[in-house]
Amino acid sequence: MTSPLVSGARERAEEMSGDPSLVKGPLKGYHHETYVFALPGLARAVKVREPRAEILWFDRRCFGSEEELLKALQTHISRVPDIVDVGGMPLQGFIEGRTLGERCRPGRRVPDATFGQIVDLFREMVRVTPDMLRVQRRCEDRDRAEDGDSDGFLERLIVFVEEQVYKRNHRGFAGLFHALGVSEESFTLLRKRVVGLQQRPFCLLHADLHRENFVLDPRQRLWAIDWELAMLGDPLYDLATHLYLMRYPADQERRMVREWCQVVEGIRPGGSSGWERDLSMILDFKKAQSVFTDVIRVSLSLREEWGFNWLAVPVAAGRLQRILAAAAQPLGLEQVPSRSHIMAALVRWHGEREASRDERPMPAASDVY
Repeated sequence: MTSPLVSGARERAEEMSGDPSLVKGPLKGYHHETYVFALPGLARAVKVREPRAEILWFDRRCFGSEEELLKALQTHISRVPDIVDVGGMPLQGFIEGRTLGERCRPGRRVPDATFGQIVDLFREMVRVTPDMLRVQRRCEDRDRAEDGDSDGFLERLIVFVEEQVYKRNHRGFAGLFHALGVSEESFTLLRKRVVGLQQRPFCLLHADLHRENFVLDPRQRLWAIDWELAMLGDPLYDLATHLYLMRYPADQERRMVREWCQVVEGIRPGGSSGWERDLSMILDFKKAQSVFTDVIRVSLSLREEWGFNWLAVPVAAGRLQRILAAAAQPLGLEQVPSRSHIMAALVRWHGEREASRDERPMPAASDVY
């Protein structure tokens, strides 16, 4: 009988390794519980993971299997995890090293050698066009934007946030959203602000390139991990997401934009067309997206197993205030709530949840897009 204290991922790792003492984990990660172990006869370790049951998925996923995508990328991208077949189960190779986030926190400068490797990764991804990947997709053809339709691509991302994040969780968070000045009308205002993107030829996007998804091995080679949110679409969206998540110093951000444009235009002429106007518009979408996802995540983080974490409320309110301030223009917020107002809204939300414990948020559907 399976012990309730041992996860399925841990059990599989112990069974495959043949020696529980060789299993390391769980590793740090938001979406998955991950364990690493060595296999007899293999020079490198592999990892077993499973989605965390309590995690809400607020990001659109395009490909049916990350492992199948990684198999297809072996000939296109220099340094991504390889895939090892173990008893008919594809497992990702484990990259030994430290994440870029461990070496330099967000806001700090990225070493030039590492910076150049990030640019090289973009160079490789922009070469990968939609017709080059024969990997099963989650979505139907009618749900995909036509190649080059940057407006349609962004609209589908907005629809996902509206339907799978806001509306799907509206029952449990309507009062909190309303107290923060966010409503269904916010999506109408957002669409008006980001409409009219210039057409750009589509390519492979990682869609989650931040410091914790870059690993530097002992030879200081950069590896890109966690391709689960990868998609095919507007290349400028990948740059915008990268800048939003990386938090480069201002001069490095300008340098990344400049070098990214040079790389893209050298490979896919027109791939950076209109970036001067469109980059800020896509960044506006990212700021707005964070409001809808982080209001739910931050509020839920206050609910510990032992009860409501009252001491964490001021910090949570400060974080939400910064997120709302950044998204004030794209969401049409006339006034950003004060920290005390947000604190009161969080406490009120907790009281409402206690009064109706059966109202639980529903995770975004995993079988769309």
